Amino acid sequence: MAARLVCALLLLAPAAAAPQQDDRGKILLTIFLRHDQSKTLPEIRAQLERTGFMEAFPPPGVEVVSWYVMMGIGQVVTLRLPAERLREVNLVVEQKAWGAYRTDFYPTYDYKAVAEQERKKAPK
Repeated sequence: MAARLVCALLLLAPAAAAPQQDDRGKILLTIFLRHDQSKTLPEIRAQLERTGFMEAFPPPGVEVVSWYVMMGIGQVVTLRLPAERLREVNLVVEQKAWGAYRTDFYPTYDYKAVAEQERKKAPK
């Protein structure tokens, strides 16, 4: 189920997600920030304020490619970052988001251009 959601999000991702020449060595990382449904929205916001999540996430120099609210799930964030900064992003999420969200991490890649080419080649 989660793989289907990730695929759907990637197909809907904005053109800004397209790889650029200067993106060599960078990865895309999709993070599901699943709301802790045992808490109300004000409780979640208070937890994030206590931890300083919005000030710390994402770390400076990590690009936000997309940030969506997915009703019934929470928030889905796709970041572009150098692979060597993956641990840093993970630590920020562990230190600042846990308690408000349950998290899932998915290394991803931009498939939009390939999918468009495949659709053009498909028999009509």
